[in-house]
Amino acid sequence: MNTPKKIEFAYLPQLDSLSSLDAIVNLLDEKATRRTIEAVNWREQFPYQPLTTFTAAHSGKNIYIDFFVRCNFLRAENFTNQSPVSEDSCVEFFVEPVPGGEYWNFEFNCIGTVNASHRKERPAPTRLTDNEIARIRRYGSCGSRPFRELEGIFTWNLLVVIPLDLIGMEYKGEQLKMRGNFYKCASAASQPHYLSWNPIDTTAPDFHRPEFFGDIILL
Repeated sequence: MNTPKKIEFAYLPQLDSLSSLDAIVNLLDEKATRRTIEAVNWREQFPYQPLTTFTAAHSGKNIYIDFFVRCNFLRAENFTNQSPVSEDSCVEFFVEPVPGGEYWNFEFNCIGTVNASHRKERPAPTRLTDNEIARIRRYGSCGSRPFRELEGIFTWNLLVVIPLDLIGMEYKGEQLKMRGNFYKCASAASQPHYLSWNPIDTTAPDFHRPEFFGDIILL
């Protein structure tokens, strides 16, 4: 297995006081960490690689992740909580706050529909409630209305804000070390794909593999 990647989330407490989406994105662009989701783990079956990046930081109370995607097909048919958004144009953040403990999957299609759970093993999820999902702020350039697949050249952003206490974490001014991965997928699109930030070594697409998580450090 390759050495896991590492990412540091800058501590930017002023994020929580910004009321403008543009101001939040500009601050992330200026001071946060940007990475590319570029591991094509199952290239023979799924070679398509849409450009995908994310910029991430934390405020002490919330994790901020701004995803950017450039792709040839755009799909957003799922519009209710806990629907299979991975079929659509989708970005995902999986995180294991405590090594060996539960991990959380946060999956978002391009209109911000959420599928989210926590678990120790894939077959036994605890689904987030509607009230818990409502605490996750989402700001998408594609709006919030569902649509069938479109073909062309598209760029889109999705900013998500996840409360730290939602995943059972509290920031006390010292580094927090977690593990996780970031993904881009669209299983039901005309060009299905499964990309990850930290590579995954399995024979078939499977994002629910904590053993392939990278290191995440909240500064």
